[in-house]
Amino acid sequence: MGRLFAIFDERSQDSGHVSYGVDTGSARYFVKTAGGPAPSAAGTSRDERVSVLRRAAEIHHIDHPALVALHDVITTSDGIAVVYDWFDGELLHCPRERRQNPAEAHHRFKTLPAEIIASAVDEVIDLHVALESAGWVNGDFYDGCLMYDFRSGDIRVIDFECYRQGPYLNDKGRLPGSTRFMAPEEFELGATIDSRTSVFNLARMVEIFYLAEHESPAARARRVGHRPLAG
Repeated sequence: MGRLFAIFDERSQDSGHVSYGVDTGSARYFVKTAGGPAPSAAGTSRDERVSVLRRAAEIHHIDHPALVALHDVITTSDGIAVVYDWFDGELLHCPRERRQNPAEAHHRFKTLPAEIIASAVDEVIDLHVALESAGWVNGDFYDGCLMYDFRSGDIRVIDFECYRQGPYLNDKGRLPGSTRFMAPEEFELGATIDSRTSVFNLARMVEIFYLAEHESPAARARRVGHRPLAG
C-alpha cells in the first residue's frame, strides 16, 4: 500500500483507534482504523469503533473546504480502514501547562493577527452551519479537532466520531469532550443534545482563540460582566 511514516496509537490518544500516515510515492494519506480487539481506555469495543468510523466518514461526503477529503473506506478482515488525504497542519490542542509556550501551535494560532484568526474561525463555523443543515450535532468538539497550516493559512476540522444525527438525548451523563468546550447539557443525563449544543461549543472556540487575545477590555466588560475568559 505504501510506506508508513507516522503511527497514532495509545501513546498519543485513548480512543482505541489506530491511525497511520501512509506515503504511496505519489500521494500521502491518513488511514484511520478501529485498532485491536481490546476495549479502549474509555470502554468502547472494536465493533463500536468500527461503527463510529463509518458514521464519521459520512460527514466527509459534505463538500466543504474545512473538511479533509475522504479518499476511500476499505472493509478489512477486522473492521474498516478509512482513508483520508493527508493534511500538513498542526493540532491546536496542547496541555494546559503549555498553552502559553510560544513553540506550541495553540499559542502561535491565538497570537496571529485578528483578521487571520477570524477568517479561520469563520471557516469552522461555516462548516458547522452546513453540518447542522444536514442534521448533524457536535460531539467531542474541542481544539484537538482543529488543525491549522501556518504556511497556507488553511484550517481543517477532524475526528467526527462523536458527532451524531440530532437532536438526541444524553444517555451517558458526562459525554466525551473537553470541559473547556462542553455545553451544560453534555454533563446532564437525559438532557437534549441539539443545535444549541453545537452553538455553545463554537462560541467557546471563539472565546478561547479570538476574544481572549483580541477583544478590547471595554467590549469584554459589556459582554461578560467582567467575567474572566478561560484560555
